[in-house]
Amino acid sequence: MDVVEGDFSNADALQAAMRGVDGVFSVQPSSGQGAAYNVSDADEIRYGKTVADLAKAAGVKHLVYTSVNAAGAEPTGMGHFDSKAEIEAHIREIGIRYTIVRPAGFMELLMLPGMGLDQGRFTSFLRPEQRGQIIAAQDIGRIVAAIFGNVERYAGQTIEIAGDSVTGASLQASLSRAAGQPIAYSRFPESLLRENAFLGRLADLFDNGRLAGNADIAALGRAFGPLLSFDAWLAGPGKPLFEAALNAEAAPIALR
Repeated sequence: MDVVEGDFSNADALQAAMRGVDGVFSVQPSSGQGAAYNVSDADEIRYGKTVADLAKAAGVKHLVYTSVNAAGAEPTGMGHFDSKAEIEAHIREIGIRYTIVRPAGFMELLMLPGMGLDQGRFTSFLRPEQRGQIIAAQDIGRIVAAIFGNVERYAGQTIEIAGDSVTGASLQASLSRAAGQPIAYSRFPESLLRENAFLGRLADLFDNGRLAGNADIAALGRAFGPLLSFDAWLAGPGKPLFEAALNAEAAPIALR
């Protein structure tokens, strides 16, 4: 495998990187990843469309684009989700062979600072009995690799992907088991969700099902092999992140 330096804002560099390439896996930074990335929704859309256009121009045989489970024809009102829907539409229009994957929320995101694990608690968007789907980042890679290995089967498809379905109550149980001590779970306070428009809209999207996810996890397991449950992730690849979150100093919520 050759590593080639690229730059989303440099079309010539991207074009050079795609020369002689059979497949392209397209994923861009977004405004939802925080100010450190300094990426606007318009930037993300431009990057995603440019990658698709250059892939077609280069004669790439298959483009796989990673979107988000909330993407769809109806806008969500969240720029970093609706940007992906716009990129999806562009890919479908330009006449390149493609597959779009729509992942659920990453398990890794549950370990962000400010969720309270260092204080023996965990706060998130789900109500105690409300279901939401999640996926380990490494399983996205496994699924995409399998798609590239069977292009004819997956060409033209949009596939929602997830590895596990959890509730607020199951998160409490899983985190407590992994920590070896009680971890109390609660949903973000309604006062915070009213005051913070970003968090409030995310909560709305969980409540109306757009972010909760609708992937057929059993079918995904049959097609791509066993995917990591949250418990398996906590005990395996997610263990260092979990331990770091348990021992982190209290910090403000990093979501924006």
